[in-house]
Amino acid sequence: MAALLVLVTIALYWPATGHEFVNYDDKQYVLDNTHVISGLTLENARWAFGNGYAANWHPVTWLSHMLDCQLFGLSPWGHHLTNVLLHAINAALVFALLQQMTGSPLRSLFVAALFAVHPLRVESVAWVAERKDVLSGFFGLLALIFYVRYARRRSSVEGREPKAQGVPALAPRPATLDYVLALCFFALGLMSKPMLVTWPFVMLLLDYWPLGRFKPGRTPRLLTEKILFLALAAAESVVTFAVQKRGGSVMAAENLPLIARGGNALVSYCRYLGKLFWPTDLAVFYPHPGHWPVAKVLLAGGLLLGISVLLFVQRRRSPASLMGWLWFIGTLVPVAGLLQVGDQAMADRYTYIPSLGVLIVAIWGAYELTRGWRHHVIALPVAGSVAIVLCMVLTRQQLGYWKDSEALFRHALEVTEDNYIAHNGLGVALYKKGQVDEAIGHYREAVRLEPNDSLAHDNLGLALVTNGQIDEAISQHQEALRLKPDNAGAHYNLGNALARKGQIDGAISQFQESLRLKPDDAAVHNNLGNALARKGQIDEAISQIQEAIRLQPAEAEAYYNLGNAFVRRGQIDEAISQYEKANHLKPDDADAHSNLGVALYRKGRNEEAITQFREALRLKPDHTAARRGLNSLLGTKADSSRQSGSSTNR
Repeated sequence: MAALLVLVTIALYWPATGHEFVNYDDKQYVLDNTHVISGLTLENARWAFGNGYAANWHPVTWLSHMLDCQLFGLSPWGHHLTNVLLHAINAALVFALLQQMTGSPLRSLFVAALFAVHPLRVESVAWVAERKDVLSGFFGLLALIFYVRYARRRSSVEGREPKAQGVPALAPRPATLDYVLALCFFALGLMSKPMLVTWPFVMLLLDYWPLGRFKPGRTPRLLTEKILFLALAAAESVVTFAVQKRGGSVMAAENLPLIARGGNALVSYCRYLGKLFWPTDLAVFYPHPGHWPVAKVLLAGGLLLGISVLLFVQRRRSPASLMGWLWFIGTLVPVAGLLQVGDQAMADRYTYIPSLGVLIVAIWGAYELTRGWRHHVIALPVAGSVAIVLCMVLTRQQLGYWKDSEALFRHALEVTEDNYIAHNGLGVALYKKGQVDEAIGHYREAVRLEPNDSLAHDNLGLALVTNGQIDEAISQHQEALRLKPDNAGAHYNLGNALARKGQIDGAISQFQESLRLKPDDAAVHNNLGNALARKGQIDEAISQIQEAIRLQPAEAEAYYNLGNAFVRRGQIDEAISQYEKANHLKPDDADAHSNLGVALYRKGRNEEAITQFREALRLKPDHTAARRGLNSLLGTKADSSRQSGSSTNR
């Protein structure tokens, strides 16, 4: 059953391996992260554990991204494949966990299958930047499996283990090893994503059902067992809050009062339930409404309270339903929005672990409810199978929206309102495709919807530079920096705009500030080198460009710029070497071929220079410098031939 579940899950999500990276966090997590793309090294491992980059501390997730880059480079299929495989394994782990606790293989299989194929899983699986979901799920489920083994061994030693039918017996072994393994996997899970801080609470729920460990006089012992888990969870909570606060992700109370956060939490719980049972209109980002209508908040609170009371009253008949409901409520607390991190009202990815609780309620609750029915043995498997097939169809459809950034954000705009994140993301996708005017329109709409979004102002400035509207672009970059002074990217983009304007001193100042905030950005080192070269500070320019190459050795533009700098210093041989490297990395760069031709000509290597000029003109027929150089050399050859012929005649 577990093997079949893994194969079906892989087959369902296989199209994701053909998807691109998206422009929402994937650049920050992988594409533009020099520590990640340079692979697994001791220095990068120290970076992973020693910083709170991207307003998160999840070193194990960083290590997994580094390993992917080591194995697959920046080919997106490999990064997507890792997510798919982890999710497939997690489905098998869910089945194993429930089966070893309950001895009910069919019900365990239905829960695991619905978990695997539900459309709400798509965001966690198809989004490379959400590796932390599937990775923390992997370690978290292993932690629960070994905790259950520990608990059963303890109960067996004390003669208290319930003899549930179908639960396999455990081989004799001290329980301590299982406890240590559970603790280690829990630590790895926390270092993948801090959402697992609720795991000690989940372990207590498992003690209630199905382990049946809540007995008179046993509660203190059960709590004592969780002390080390609680200590790890508390430490992770403190670190995460500090990192997110420093990263500017925690929204201040004056911007969103606690009463508004509480209202959104209640409504979001109900929206999550709705999407679990009717998974349509899913989006990568759900805008926060600020304040929900009081009637909606009261209705949501009443619904949640009513379900809680009903399941508590029915706890003897169906303890699994109460446990599953409390699992759902409890594991969502870290992302419910009481401590608002980010601008979203809710997110599909937040249901990765909490959804298991609702699925347990649905499957075990349906079993208990219909146990007296005449045909329940047939009816439940048929109903469950139909639900699985419908989920698979919707999941395949939802996967299609994640094939690239444009499809992702166009769909988000179709199913949500006033979605400034989607407008900004779609603008980035269109800008990358060369549709600059349309991109500017979406950036302007993003700024209109959220005037305080530094990123949207910065992106608008970037597009305006491309359109030649330099003054307005500079204004937009300056506004981005007013809103977020530590935006390294905005400093870099403002520097580029000032350089286009001819304000080289201002450009150098912005590049230097960008490097102060983000010292390992190869592009900034490269452009700072160019600006310094324009000021005649050639030695400093060469130093900056060489640092860019050290950080990103496969960037052709840096070698090209270094060649230009060496030419200005009169080191033609070194310049030729750098141009050749640039041409090797990017053979279709006409400028690099032309400049190499000039350098070869200066060294008297005319035949090679002619070859380079001709290649530049093949790539760009209107390349003025290459045409001039080629004509000059061919004219020289013709004169030389005529002179040689005259000598022979004489």
